[in-house]
Amino acid sequence: MKYYAIAGEASGDKHGAALMRALKIQDPYARFRFWGGDAMISAAAQQPVTHIREMAFMGFVEVVKHLSTIISFFRKAKQDIIQYQPDVVIFIDYPGFNLRMAKWAKKQGFKVVYYISPTVWAWHESRGS
Repeated sequence: MKYYAIAGEASGDKHGAALMRALKIQDPYARFRFWGGDAMISAAAQQPVTHIREMAFMGFVEVVKHLSTIISFFRKAKQDIIQYQPDVVIFIDYPGFNLRMAKWAKKQGFKVVYYISPTVWAWHESRGS
């Protein structure tokens, strides 16, 4: 199968790498295209479409300051997914970007999987005190 994965931060990169290694065991013919960091590079033995260090925008001011870059990332991801035609698109954590991309990918008819890291699950507002 062809897998397309998007992780946008270090924790997602770590979980994405573990997922890639597990998928390779289950699917020896697995092919990957991804946005991620060094851990995913190691797991896939190839370079990412975009490295997570290019996507590190934290806080409202940073996001506004880099809005044109973020918009270009959306365009780049959409074009790349369409060109690659994966069997499944896997979104790893990074909700600000990935929730929008998942909605788009689903509308395009791609199979979508949202892989949520344990830290996001643990800190979700519904689990507050």
